[in-house]
Amino acid sequence: MSVNPPLYIVELQQRRAERLATVLGFINETYQVVSLPVLSQQLASQSPAVVLLGAIGTAEHAELLLAYPNCAFLLIGEALAPLLQYPNAVGLLTEPFFYNSLTQLLRDCQQYHRLLPGQRQTDPTFKFAGMVGQTELMQQVRFLIQQVAKTEANVLVLGQSGTGKEVVARNIHLLSNRASGPFVPINCGAIPAELLESELFGHEKGAFTGAISTRKGRFELAQGGTLFLDEIGDMPQPMQVKLLRVLQERIFERVGGNQPIKADVRIIAATHRNLEQMITAGDFREDLFYRLNVFPIETPALSQRCDDLPLLIQELLNRHAAFNQAQVRFTERALDSLKLHSWPGNVRELANLLERMLIMYPNQVVDLAELPQKYCYFEVESYQPVYPEALLERDMLNEMFATNIDDSVDDSNLLAAGANNNGSALSLPQLNAMPADGFDLKEYLAELEIQLISNALQQHDFVVARAAEVLGLRRTTLVEKMRKYNLGRDE
Repeated sequence: MSVNPPLYIVELQQRRAERLATVLGFINETYQVVSLPVLSQQLASQSPAVVLLGAIGTAEHAELLLAYPNCAFLLIGEALAPLLQYPNAVGLLTEPFFYNSLTQLLRDCQQYHRLLPGQRQTDPTFKFAGMVGQTELMQQVRFLIQQVAKTEANVLVLGQSGTGKEVVARNIHLLSNRASGPFVPINCGAIPAELLESELFGHEKGAFTGAISTRKGRFELAQGGTLFLDEIGDMPQPMQVKLLRVLQERIFERVGGNQPIKADVRIIAATHRNLEQMITAGDFREDLFYRLNVFPIETPALSQRCDDLPLLIQELLNRHAAFNQAQVRFTERALDSLKLHSWPGNVRELANLLERMLIMYPNQVVDLAELPQKYCYFEVESYQPVYPEALLERDMLNEMFATNIDDSVDDSNLLAAGANNNGSALSLPQLNAMPADGFDLKEYLAELEIQLISNALQQHDFVVARAAEVLGLRRTTLVEKMRKYNLGRDE
């Protein structure tokens, strides 16, 4: 919890200092009247302070303000009005002193310290689990968690689905005085209305059909810890009434029982719905809303903090590493494109995308071309490899001779049985010996492929699926080769 900075009065005019001290005492403000040397000693640690600065017997007022920029100064007397040009000179006090104007100026000093650069940084002793991000919105969420964690106040976590509302609830629990107790979540929208009461409060043996033994509910399981009511907006109205009674009286009874049980739990609720609109529509109780909405925390949508994407991606990949040894990296332009996405599924959608990339491109670098089309928001020329001709020829030969033709089909029949488009049989020169002047191997192999495909098509009356089966090819591969060689039935 934050502590207000100390307040010092530095004023050589004793009677004016006494009048000022009287007003401070009236508003119950703690203060110290000190001399300039003592003030310098107190401020040597550079800790924030509020200084009511009056006559000090020298002309060093400006130097004092410049030396301690983290301190808020209230100037006493019109003679010091020119010093208001300095940023940390928050205001001017003139006689007669009134408690209402002094209260307002002290509030302004408080605001000066609250928004002091670096002042909102979270206490290093607070360790946040799974909360990644350095944007202003995420720093604000962590600040709110730190402020409320040590209290017993009910918290209502608001935000879209997939923004990490349960992560916020778990961090509040881990940083609270109940951290040694259990954290018990329950999704109020996932349990049928007729079973929700038993899930929350438990039941006695024989309380209803099927209740063959006594069972503890979530309130009992969370004793001494935190109960997280997720999707509270989906809770049926009859259960809202019963929950309200427990929150008011801090006792409950099991279904079918009459023994009151004390509810020693801290309540954190969450919803993606607009509860105030539901109140207007009559779907949510207003009194329950105000019981839950003691300290609201709103989780930002991922589209509002896209600058956190690199950190989020690394955090999610680290979690996957516990189950999958593969990793994946993204190029800068892939990250730039992801930052332009609206992320309707928020962090949950990002986690799904990363899992897909890990499956598709394990231990590889993902560029814009590898992202699904919906995540590509600009066009760039992706690298298209060009291979040496010798490598392409080798690939063609490997593909040709790796073709597994059905053993039941006689190759000689394929060569002899077919007829060309003119009705005459196709034949290839038999090479018993290499011609003296050589020959074109690529052309020879292409003619061999054309002949085999033509014979298979004619033998099976141009039924492509059957011809592909005989040739040991996929149908789509055969169609591509027919298009390449312009093979088709003559009309």
